[in-house]
Amino acid sequence: MDENLGKFIDNFAQLVQLAQSGQHRVQAGTQLLATLTGHLAVPAESLSVVVEEIPPHRFVDADILMAELAGEDADFRLVGIGGGDQRHHQSLSDMLQQSQFFPQFPLSQPDYTNLAVGPAEQRQAVALGLWLFNHGSRPVAVLQRDANPRYGRQSASLEVLAGDTGNAADFLSEFRRRLQHRSVLKGQVISLVMGEYGPSAAGVTFHARPALAASEVILPEGVLQKVSDHALGIARHRVSLNQYGQHLKRGILLYGKPGTGKTHTVRYLLSQSEGVTAILLSGGSLARISEAATMARALQPSIVVLEDCDFIAEDRSFGHGPQPLLFEVLDAMDGLDSDADVAFVLTTNRVDMLERALAQRPGRVDLAVDIPLPALAERIGLVRLYARGIPFSAGAVRDAAARTEGTTASFARELVRRAVVAAALDGVPVADTHLGKAVEDLMADGEALTRSLLGSGTGDGSGLGGGFPGGPDFGGPFPGGPNLGGPATFHPGG
Repeated sequence: MDENLGKFIDNFAQLVQLAQSGQHRVQAGTQLLATLTGHLAVPAESLSVVVEEIPPHRFVDADILMAELAGEDADFRLVGIGGGDQRHHQSLSDMLQQSQFFPQFPLSQPDYTNLAVGPAEQRQAVALGLWLFNHGSRPVAVLQRDANPRYGRQSASLEVLAGDTGNAADFLSEFRRRLQHRSVLKGQVISLVMGEYGPSAAGVTFHARPALAASEVILPEGVLQKVSDHALGIARHRVSLNQYGQHLKRGILLYGKPGTGKTHTVRYLLSQSEGVTAILLSGGSLARISEAATMARALQPSIVVLEDCDFIAEDRSFGHGPQPLLFEVLDAMDGLDSDADVAFVLTTNRVDMLERALAQRPGRVDLAVDIPLPALAERIGLVRLYARGIPFSAGAVRDAAARTEGTTASFARELVRRAVVAAALDGVPVADTHLGKAVEDLMADGEALTRSLLGSGTGDGSGLGGGFPGGPDFGGPFPGGPNLGGPATFHPGG
């Protein structure tokens, strides 16, 4: 028994010696502090951390720029920080201080998030990662985090650690300078969307820019040209306007009954503004107007589209202040510098709801354009537009247009569709008789609600259709144009 006990003690002693032989290695939970101290050549816990807040919509720009700046040092490293959820709740400074007493922050692989950088492009951005590199021959460490409202972070951030605060300031100065002049958002068509945690936590949706010819927009003669000249033409003469002290900022109001073509007119403006940043707001996302105005200023030349402004004319529930959100919209428009190359385009089905507010804030809108119900000539043009490739006779088209007075462009589209459907059900080619029957059916007394839903037959302009209160729908009410469905979206922190 004593002999066995002696062997056990000897074996145990050998195990203790083996364990002690590995004590020179850094404990897993203290790797963060040891790595930063080794990189910066000074005790990391003794340094001040400089924090740079990044707006959520600029996070992907910051990620691109950080990869570029760190990549200028061929020996840069990118590592992650482990330790469970506590790493999301604590600042870099907190981590360093706690690492002196508790081994809880090991190094790991970086966390990534997939973000859109265009309508059909994605980028894998660093959601939580520590960059270690030399900037201007001096060591710098930058902890990059995305916005994550679940952990109380409404903004993204860079937490910079350097041998002294002057080095950190120099790096951030270079970072801001480059970030100011570059963005994946510039020249894109984007919409701002409401997020689960409110406007500040929302993301950006990219849309493909529409491709639309003037011949596809059927309006009274001269109306489209007037709108285009004011929204886009003025910017072509910015040098002359600035020379004579005239403002470049402009506001346009498109008003009329639902379904008359206001959204389609906006789509035409977007199609003709290649290289111009377009920011789209509607419904609840109109609460982000201040953010949109800031983005428009930074990304100019810009167009800010505000759809269905009558929904927010007097309702305080949309905004976050004591006044109706429309007043916040108008204040944001007024807050831009006069030389800002930004056009605000507002649409409404109920101009009477806006008139009082606009009169109390004069000068925000300098062109109001009525998009009326189509007259006979426009209705003929609309039927022809939607019937491209269908062999209707000129007489049948004119007769259909003459019998549908008071209807809208949306109605004309449905008219042609019904004629095609009827022919398909009969198993015969589309003919004039199918168009005539479609007119008869849609204009019947029993179809009054259908006409209302198509934006036609509503006497007070309060009918349904013609807008998109639930969110941008720039597929528009017109066929033949681009379908902006399936957009690419990123939600920082989501």
